[in-house]
Amino acid sequence: MKFETKSLIRTALLLALTLIVQSFKMPQLITGSLVNAMLIIAAGTVGMYSGISIGLLTPVIAFFVGILKFPPMIPFIMIGNALYAWIFSSQKNIIFGISLASVVKYLWFLISVKYILKSLSIKVPALVVQTFTLPQLFTAFLGGIIGSTIILLLKKIKD
Repeated sequence: MKFETKSLIRTALLLALTLIVQSFKMPQLITGSLVNAMLIIAAGTVGMYSGISIGLLTPVIAFFVGILKFPPMIPFIMIGNALYAWIFSSQKNIIFGISLASVVKYLWFLISVKYILKSLSIKVPALVVQTFTLPQLFTAFLGGIIGSTIILLLKKIKD
C-alpha cells in the first residue's frame, strides 16, 4: 500500500464532513443515509481503506461527543461500517455493490443486537434493537445511492 499525502488529506476532509453531518443530530434516516453516503464516497473516490478508516472512526468519535448513547455497539458499528465500505469497494457493478453491502451491513447489525450482544449477557434496549435493524437496511441503501450519485457527478466534472 502506497502512502499518499493527497489520499490522507481527502480522507481527513471526508471524515470531517461525516462528523459535521453526525453533529447535526438529525433523524436516523437522514443522518444514517448521509454517513453511509460518506463511506461510499470515501471508498469510491479515495479508496477502500479511506472508507474503512472513516467507518472505524465515526462510531468512536460519536460516542465521545455524546451522539452514540450505547457504547457496547461501538465495535459492532465499526465492523458494520468496515464491511459496508469493503464490500462496496470489492464489486465491479455499483448497484450490486450497494445492494450487497447494504444487506450485509443490515444482517450484521441484526445478528449483533438480537444474538451476539444478548449472548454476552448485555441487555439491549428496545430502542437500540429498533435503531439497528430494518432502518439500517434503508439508510445503507439510500446512502449508497446518494454516495454513488455524487461519485458519478464528480467523475463527470473531472472529465
